[in-house]
Amino acid sequence: MGYRILETDDIPAYLRERGHWDDPDDITVREVSDGNVNRVFLASNASGTRSLALKQALPWVRVAGPSWPLSPDRADAEARAYERLAEVAPDAIPAVHGYDPEHYALVMEDLSDLEVLRTLLNEGAAYGPHTSPTIGRLVARLSFATSDFGMTSADRKALLAASVNPELCEITEDVVLSEPYIEHEHNHWHPGLDDLAAAFRADTALRTEVADLRHTFMTSAQALLHGDLHSGSVMVGVREGAPVVRVFDPEFSFVGPIGFDLGLYWANALVSEERARALGTLSDHADQLRLSWEAFEAEFRALWPSRVDTFFDDAYLDRFLHRVWTESLGFAGTEIIRRVIGFAHLTDLTTLADPVPASRRALRLGRELILHRTRLTDPAAVRAVVDALTP
Repeated sequence: MGYRILETDDIPAYLRERGHWDDPDDITVREVSDGNVNRVFLASNASGTRSLALKQALPWVRVAGPSWPLSPDRADAEARAYERLAEVAPDAIPAVHGYDPEHYALVMEDLSDLEVLRTLLNEGAAYGPHTSPTIGRLVARLSFATSDFGMTSADRKALLAASVNPELCEITEDVVLSEPYIEHEHNHWHPGLDDLAAAFRADTALRTEVADLRHTFMTSAQALLHGDLHSGSVMVGVREGAPVVRVFDPEFSFVGPIGFDLGLYWANALVSEERARALGTLSDHADQLRLSWEAFEAEFRALWPSRVDTFFDDAYLDRFLHRVWTESLGFAGTEIIRRVIGFAHLTDLTTLADPVPASRRALRLGRELILHRTRLTDPAAVRAVVDALTP
């Protein structure tokens, strides 16, 4: 039959035909799409004892329509990423019940009983002790397992070939790693940031460092990444009295620099901190970079003895982790800047009554992380930069 865009009324028959639903008369479907590029549906029975989510990739950006075409092949990348993540961190992702490559559709666990991390943080909640360590461990497990340390050379080459994601990588190369530093129609910002936006475009030292990070993103095939690991891609909550953290939406997944995933998460944590500071609701925000890095480093070191190539010794591990740390800081800086003066902004800042002071602090922080990433050798050094910021 070929690819077709599924509508709400199509979902009951679709799920039944693929063996995901037994009773065609006991199913209610609603669309809950809220992202930029996909459609998402939730199906449930009348008693509430069974529910599933279905996500379909559209052949264009959902919020723009056919005027902005985008290959639905990104769903293949997402399905591959979930398959790898299920091997190393099954408790930190939604359970995937099936992937239909013909319709670029994933059927998976319904996470609607959980909350998007960004939403909770914007409402004044704390991270809690489990969220950032879970993220750090997940990144460590995925990156080690899909690196030259965790895979044979032949398997790595196969992974590289299978995980090419050119269209979405190009989006990142543009909207994160170049456009905010040039005149571009995608860029926009609050008028109170005019001077900083102009200064960043004129800052040749900053542009050179961003170019270095951009080239690292384009050429450093260290491990399989989530590729879009921000606070809107994490859901949290409690089930049966235990904290739950789920990472989802890895459609930007590709083989790249490990620091990109960590950097995106750190950037969002640091911006969330600026929101909380502006509102006077600071709690455990300042701990999140440290907690995620410590969990990442501890997990990666714990996995190191199982490496497939022991020519890489312990001294090289120290050097490698230092490189990941440094690149993570740089990528965090680029994510902060693009979220303030680039194409897609963060509600952490845009929903403030006066977003300018927090946005100015965030921009200055982003620049510091990029320019001085090699001198900021540990979380305490980053904390000192944050504490010294001015609007």
